[in-house]
Amino acid sequence: MFHDLDASLATLVSAELSLSGVDISFDGPDDQFPPAGVRLPALSFFLYDVREDIELRTAEWEEERDAAGRVARRKRPPRRVACSYLITAWPSESTPKPAEDEHRLLGEVLKVLLRHPKVPAEHLRGELAGQEPPVPTRIIAENRLQSLGEFWQAMGGKPKAALHYCVTVSFDVFAPVEAATAVSRAGVVLAHHSSAT
Repeated sequence: MFHDLDASLATLVSAELSLSGVDISFDGPDDQFPPAGVRLPALSFFLYDVREDIELRTAEWEEERDAAGRVARRKRPPRRVACSYLITAWPSESTPKPAEDEHRLLGEVLKVLLRHPKVPAEHLRGELAGQEPPVPTRIIAENRLQSLGEFWQAMGGKPKAALHYCVTVSFDVFAPVEAATAVSRAGVVLAHHSSAT
């Protein structure tokens, strides 16, 4: 599921980013960035927090009906999981103005993400394709890192400007349950037994 989310975000950003030749990576923004196979300039979408969004949990079961309109199966609703990404921009090593290029790249990806309160259906990949409800997104003000300073220290790199981006996906973890067949008619048959004397 997470690799499908990564692929969906990469497809969206690649399709709409106004700058060309920008690689998208899902590796951590550590002191070894970029990893092999990633060319600069690049964007790093680092998935750093995954948790169930309890506020979106519902107890209502979903019903699937047959051709006659009768309930055929019932299913518990999927769990909604918030996936938080730390997005950083990495300019070309040959640029004379790295901070300026970094901020320009970060600003351009922010425009793309703010344009879409939900990931557009045409960009959803794998298990996310056709997912209901739609996949909402938001730029979050509060980050879910305990301390940004400690994070950058653990990454071994210098602090960078970053966006905190949250995408909520559905995890379908429950199997459908066949609905019990309704009894449409009930009858009682009485038999008369005569006793011989």
